[in-house]
Amino acid sequence: MREYQISKMKDFSNAEIERVRTLEQICRTNDRSGLRVGVESLKAIGGDEAYLCFFNNKLIGFISWYTSDGTEANMNGMVHPDFRRQGVFNALLKRAMSEMQTKLIESCRFRVPSNSESGLEFIKNLGASFRTSEFSMNLKQLKEDMLKGTDIMLRLAEEPDLGFMVTCSSQAFGDSESWTRSYFARTKEPERMSYIASDSLTPIGMIRVNYLNRDTAVIHDLCVLPSQQDKGFGRKILVGAVQLILEQKCSIIRLAVVTSNRRALNLYQSIGFEVASEFNYYVTSMQALKNNLKH
Repeated sequence: MREYQISKMKDFSNAEIERVRTLEQICRTNDRSGLRVGVESLKAIGGDEAYLCFFNNKLIGFISWYTSDGTEANMNGMVHPDFRRQGVFNALLKRAMSEMQTKLIESCRFRVPSNSESGLEFIKNLGASFRTSEFSMNLKQLKEDMLKGTDIMLRLAEEPDLGFMVTCSSQAFGDSESWTRSYFARTKEPERMSYIASDSLTPIGMIRVNYLNRDTAVIHDLCVLPSQQDKGFGRKILVGAVQLILEQKCSIIRLAVVTSNRRALNLYQSIGFEVASEFNYYVTSMQALKNNLKH
């Protein structure tokens, strides 16, 4: 009987992060999948919560979670190919759940590469429900015709801009203002920048950039007020943000788009982004998860 050791990740040294990265690469290669567990978000302050599973001091399992709204946990995880179907991930999940319960998490949202047979099999056994699919896109090269000057001004958001940000985001994405306000409060890390887009000094949209490290930036929350949509502002805002990021010497610029949103996909591709991988998202309530893991 193999004896596994599970512990919460507290060592965020380069050596320990590299162990997680190595396991990620082993799983990616074995599964021929686009697995990405958010290694960049593992840090001592403001990072994801994570648990590690060891066998004979060898890292064989990993799970991490974070919440943007205080009620739903976004989950990432992996198990070494040689140690699957032995209860490793269930054990990790139970440890994570015990922590999530103390923080009043109500549901879990699992991200699974669409081409990961092992991941999809696990989700099927878990009984989680499919929510959506997203393409992860990387900027290959900003197309030359996008480099022309734009009449849209981007500036860093300040405290007085919060009201506009809540209005713009909630109206564009269909979320409640209370949820949106809570979301912005929970995603206010120093490395995450919010920019207000203005046309003739009038705010018309916004965009956010999460600088994961010196090399990698993730664009998200691009939105335009409904009254200002269909005027080409979205493209101008995105191009402006990309130029700002390039000025920071970031070599990797990522964003995600729902696979069914062909309009946004076409926009991103026209600027120079390419699809790197596809992820499916599955959701289950904490109560259903607890009941399932009892069996």
